[in-house]
Amino acid sequence: MKKTRNIFLAGAASVMLFASCSKKLDEAYANPNAPTRVPVETILPGLIGNFLGNSAAAGSGYGLGGDGLIIGRYIQYWGDYTSGSANDQYDRMGGAIGASDAMGSIWAAHYFGMGQNLNRMVEWANEEQKWDFVGAGWAIRAWSMLEATNEYGDIILKEAFNTNLQTFKYDPQPEVYDSVRVIAFRALDYFSRTDGHMDPTVFGNADAYFLGGNISKWKKFIYGIIARSYGYMSNVTGYNADSVIKYADLAMTQNTDNAYLKFANTGISGTSNYFGPLRSNVGGLRQGSYIADLMSGANTAMFTGVFDPRAPYMLRENAADTYRGIIPWRGATISTSTNPPSITTPAQSTNGPLAINEHPDNFWGNTYTLTTAPSSDKGRYLFRNGVDFPIMTASEMQFLKAEAAYRKGDKATALTAYTNAISMNIDMLTSVYSFNVPAGKQITAGAKATYLASPAIVPSAAGLTMSHIMLQKYIALFGWGPQETWVDMRRFHYTDSEGGKQVYANFTPPTATELYVNNNQKLVYRARPRYNSEYLYNIPELDRIGALALDYHTLPTWFAK
Repeated sequence: MKKTRNIFLAGAASVMLFASCSKKLDEAYANPNAPTRVPVETILPGLIGNFLGNSAAAGSGYGLGGDGLIIGRYIQYWGDYTSGSANDQYDRMGGAIGASDAMGSIWAAHYFGMGQNLNRMVEWANEEQKWDFVGAGWAIRAWSMLEATNEYGDIILKEAFNTNLQTFKYDPQPEVYDSVRVIAFRALDYFSRTDGHMDPTVFGNADAYFLGGNISKWKKFIYGIIARSYGYMSNVTGYNADSVIKYADLAMTQNTDNAYLKFANTGISGTSNYFGPLRSNVGGLRQGSYIADLMSGANTAMFTGVFDPRAPYMLRENAADTYRGIIPWRGATISTSTNPPSITTPAQSTNGPLAINEHPDNFWGNTYTLTTAPSSDKGRYLFRNGVDFPIMTASEMQFLKAEAAYRKGDKATALTAYTNAISMNIDMLTSVYSFNVPAGKQITAGAKATYLASPAIVPSAAGLTMSHIMLQKYIALFGWGPQETWVDMRRFHYTDSEGGKQVYANFTPPTATELYVNNNQKLVYRARPRYNSEYLYNIPELDRIGALALDYHTLPTWFAK
């Protein structure tokens, strides 16, 4: 008995000693994964950074940017100048290969980059009655959830963020869409509260790189999320054009309402625009022939012969001072055996091979063959270090309204919204993106009026077609909206026709032999869930939804059926 007691006392003493040491260790080295309480205003900036491409020690690049570079190939906004090799599966509309995390940036942003950080901000802001931070948290969750389901289809909804689970069940896309709207309306409720302990200065400082703490703009952003969610249901039961119009009207109605992501641009990569030269993400990309032909008047089915005055703002000219582009999965092969380099396989356009002097400059203002960042920031439009990046615009909302009005047969309203959408996009370019536009090519009031007066661009109400609406939206979202444009193109199955004419006029996807072998001659309709979480830890659930099939990425999403 005595011996037992001595052992107990010795054990108790060691436990006390261990507890004392452990306490000192915990104080000196706090567990970064523990729910250490921090001011909610210090969490919001990181959540906002995940909109486009965050920069953090635990992982960087989560958000729209990384996946947008790949999606931009699917919709032919751009392609890699060295395309054509067997390894360019993403230019060829292929699925995730091996252990690739490509197309996993939105997944990582929603579940990891924002994830529990957002949950904590909402939880603590609720306790502190800081309803503006609660509203912002729910608004961001609605936005990222819609982006995630649009890209991946079925996603983890009900069991997301349950720390007691090791595997997580997926939920169908209709349920996710419903949840997006529930969360969005919840955010609006919190932003409408006037009680509690809200401080506009504190919220404004925390929101400095998005909406500046402007509650009215946050509400318009939320209404825009709802408008998107209703607009994207055009192919499914429950689509209601009036709902699209209602929420588009409640969202951004002028360019001063636009939601831009802003950057400190301190010379450190993580503080600059994802598409800028400092971050070196787009050095190998060149504009696609489809967007170049639409804006130069070379498309033979729509806007033929009309030069778009926005082209010098958004695109890059070539040595011949024209606007041409490449077919994303063909590009060009660059010979390194000669000095200077020569093009041995010319870039391809819809009109045949391009001459060398027709190869477009890269987005940073260097010649076609160069991929390194220039010594000075010569970029235009979105391809600069410190320039604002649109997340949602009034022009986009007007295009949603135009499409909805057109679908319900109200062509007069559709034409007005369509015209307003183009006008707003032009005005956004001239007011925010006038950097490095070649002399003599700035958009004047007269140039804008001439463009809008062209019947090929703005027809009569009776002559308005779905092709007008979707192609002008395609142009207006160039660069910043590949995810939204991909939703649109999948809703029209890339090549759908109206009245015997292709909606995306002359858009030509890769042929069966040009597609990646795992596609089984089908086009891509979704991304695979992120490899580095789901394909390592959630295999039974992936098997249940069919995501282990080699052609899973070609399965149409719910809104595209």
